Amino acid sequence: MPELPEVEALALDLGGRLDGRAIVTVHVPQFSALKTYRPPISALEGTLVDRVGRFGKFLDIEASGTHLVLHLARAGWVRWRDEVPAIPPKPSPKSTLALRIVLDDDGSGTSPGLDVTEAGTRKSLAAYVVRDPMDVPGIASLGPDPLTDDFTEEALGEILQREGRKQLKGVLRHQGTIAGIGNAYSDEILHAARMSPFKPAGTLEPEELTTLYAALRSTLGAAVDRSRGLAASELKGEKKSNLAVHGRTGQACPVCGDTVREVSFADSSLQYCPTCQTGGKPLADRRMSRLLK
Repeated sequence: MPELPEVEALALDLGGRLDGRAIVTVHVPQFSALKTYRPPISALEGTLVDRVGRFGKFLDIEASGTHLVLHLARAGWVRWRDEVPAIPPKPSPKSTLALRIVLDDDGSGTSPGLDVTEAGTRKSLAAYVVRDPMDVPGIASLGPDPLTDDFTEEALGEILQREGRKQLKGVLRHQGTIAGIGNAYSDEILHAARMSPFKPAGTLEPEELTTLYAALRSTLGAAVDRSRGLAASELKGEKKSNLAVHGRTGQACPVCGDTVREVSFADSSLQYCPTCQTGGKPLADRRMSRLLK
């Protein structure tokens, strides 16, 4: 799933490609991806792209006062195409194409564009056409961005105290609490901080808060720095190659050499290092515990 660093880099890459370009049309072969109807998708036709930015994990393409906001969900992505097919795409249950944005001919004789795709059968990618990004419910309810200057150690401490007995893993990845951190980077932050994902948020001592804040800022900041300047096609590989524990179940922890372990849930899983994070004790796998009863 694209998270804050990838969406930030994606916005930078697309901003350079789209700045000042005209949107000719937007095709929506997966109509279920479009979550708004006013203004219509046709309101984007003939507009000029002013900027590309993000709100948490939402990508925002602003064009002449209208915003196309994308949430790529678990398996969505945006691909630049130097030339899009002249024939509009048709709806197909076998196709991964959710939207196609066709741009103006820049004099080359071809029309470039963007393909917004979603792999898999769980169709949760969402597109919104709005006048104000705050009209998107998921943006309006976002917590603070963890890389802004006003996200201080004190601000993080207030959040954790407010969340009380909730587990750190859940607090870090809840978008209404802190924007942009998902399953992967919450695992990475907690590994860097050497903390259990199940540790209650409100129980951190002052020195632990300092450690967690430093791990959060450094982990996300380093990921953004590595991703900056990369093309959209390179971002997924960059993310995967630099993860310490997430998605590395059964492999050696790069810090201590212990085996990375996993806890599975109904629709997700987390990874951690017992030696680095839980005093050498494996955490109970909730899903396996239920199966063995």
